[in-house]
Amino acid sequence: MATFLLFFPLLAGFSALEAQPARHHPSCRIVGTSMVCRDLSLTSAPVDLPSGVQALDLSHNQLQNLSRNTLADHTNLSRLDLHSNKIHFIQPGLFEAMNDLKVLDLSGNRLDVFAQAKIQIGTLSAVESLDLSGNGLYTGMSDFFLSDSPSLEELSLSSNSITKIAQNTFRGALSLRRISLHNNVILEIEDGAFDSLVGLSELDLSMNSIACITDFNLSRLRVLNLSRNSLELFQSPSSDEPYRLTFLDLSENKLLYFPLLPVNNVILHLDLSRNRLQSVDASDSAETKMPMTALKHLRHLDLSYNQLTGLPQSFFRTMSALEVLNVSNNCVTSFSVTEKDLLLTAKIVNLSYNSLQRLSLREGTLLALEELFLQGNALSTLAHQTFQRLPRLNFLRLEENNLRVCASETKPDENPPGCVLFSSVPKLKILYLSENNLKSLPCRAFADTPLSLLDLSVNPGIEMHQDSLAGLEHSLVQLLLRENNISRLNADMSSLRSLKLVDLSTNQLTSLPTWNRESSIETLNLQNNSLVTLESAAMAPLKHSLKTLYVGDNPLSCCENLDLVHLLQHSAVVVPDIEAATCILREGFEPVNIETVTREMCRGRKKANYIVVIVLIVFLAAIALGMLVKYCKSSKRKPIRRFSA
Repeated sequence: MATFLLFFPLLAGFSALEAQPARHHPSCRIVGTSMVCRDLSLTSAPVDLPSGVQALDLSHNQLQNLSRNTLADHTNLSRLDLHSNKIHFIQPGLFEAMNDLKVLDLSGNRLDVFAQAKIQIGTLSAVESLDLSGNGLYTGMSDFFLSDSPSLEELSLSSNSITKIAQNTFRGALSLRRISLHNNVILEIEDGAFDSLVGLSELDLSMNSIACITDFNLSRLRVLNLSRNSLELFQSPSSDEPYRLTFLDLSENKLLYFPLLPVNNVILHLDLSRNRLQSVDASDSAETKMPMTALKHLRHLDLSYNQLTGLPQSFFRTMSALEVLNVSNNCVTSFSVTEKDLLLTAKIVNLSYNSLQRLSLREGTLLALEELFLQGNALSTLAHQTFQRLPRLNFLRLEENNLRVCASETKPDENPPGCVLFSSVPKLKILYLSENNLKSLPCRAFADTPLSLLDLSVNPGIEMHQDSLAGLEHSLVQLLLRENNISRLNADMSSLRSLKLVDLSTNQLTSLPTWNRESSIETLNLQNNSLVTLESAAMAPLKHSLKTLYVGDNPLSCCENLDLVHLLQHSAVVVPDIEAATCILREGFEPVNIETVTREMCRGRKKANYIVVIVLIVFLAAIALGMLVKYCKSSKRKPIRRFSA
């Protein structure tokens, strides 16, 4: 009786709707074989669909009750999108006659009202993809939509309020291959809940409240996402049964120890970032350490944002295929690769933002390494040839350390202890050395290294040798020297013919470096310096190539930079900080925007200056003449003294 009372208003609404004729809405548009009627405040589907239409998009409308009349009896559709309406009732058996319907989107509606009436939606005979996300469904409600779905392969129940996955939840949809339960409040998964789904390959349980997995036995699963739960433990049974799992995401949980993975696995991608890992030992207690599972197929391992203090070399011995290793944002103090044949396939290693004081890389290891991230550590001492031993290294980040650069043309024993050679690194193209407290840059510091980007920023007071950039004439494209507190750039940049971007911002420069006519600089940043004039001799060689110029926050003189004013006003050069590009027209006056300056202003200033000078000369001459006249008069009045014998 209670069920009938709940069902009665829904049935009444449905009957009233049956009496209303469906209306064709001319605002719908045809896109290929689809009719799109999105966001038109419709309460029913258009009546006459053109021939050939296979998909109907009724999302973001005002549909409330789904019936044959509401859908204008369109039974030949293959795709039906009803996302974001107000649907709270579906006529039982409505989709039975839709033998071609493959994709049905019912997300973002109010189907919890329908489920409360405990009515079965009926057979979904041909539907392969069903989206029920964002409908306020809680535990058990999905059963009324899945009880007879023999062809269903893809199901989304995300963003609902489900707390438990029961054994019979998917018993009517045994063909399921992909299930999304993202963003629910799942606390419990009953044993055997997924066992009947022999074809299940992808399962998304992310953003739930699952606390532990003690017997992971879904051996046919290929993709498992358990990120953003409350996992403290993940264990698989100790058996030799082969598992097909290739992608496992356990990020953003509360794991203290490395998960106990299937022994016979083919895992390619393992994400353990943002947990509480203090060790890479697989164990549920500090006293009982479990043996490390072989991960011989693993290619991508993410351990970032944990509490690891060390990475023993033994940890990597079974990872013979590892290509990407991310251990950033931990507490690792030492990293060594000295064992032969270790990490031979690694292409990217990220050790940034740890507490690294020691880095030891044996010659013959990391032969495939292309990218190395070491920024944000405490490195001050490295073996001279650390990076010369990496034959394929092309990207290196070393900012926020405390390193020194060795001279390239001296004997090893003549270099200061702990300095690093950056010359003759055969493939290195990108090098970041900012914030290293570098005091000097020796001659030919990067010779025979094909750098295209060099960042030496935020090394206050760095002294660059005149030939410190020698050897980069044909490779260097970007040079970053911002925030170095330098008043003059000593390094010779005139021969850097490939240079396209130069950042000299936030220094104390009073003059510009010299370039020649072969320079190809396109972007020049001179912001926040002490430049009064931009010399014509320095800027003229750039006229043919310069496209972008930053000059704001400099004490520029308007009338001593008329060539610059003309360049900015009459050329294609873009000045992104034009609002801050000001100059001083007269001493003691407020700066004006450089775009407003004209030559007439400066001519007027010169004429005014001439008048001031003439007036001043006349005034001084008058004063001098007056003083002379006064002196002469005083001389005539003096009595002549006479002397007698």
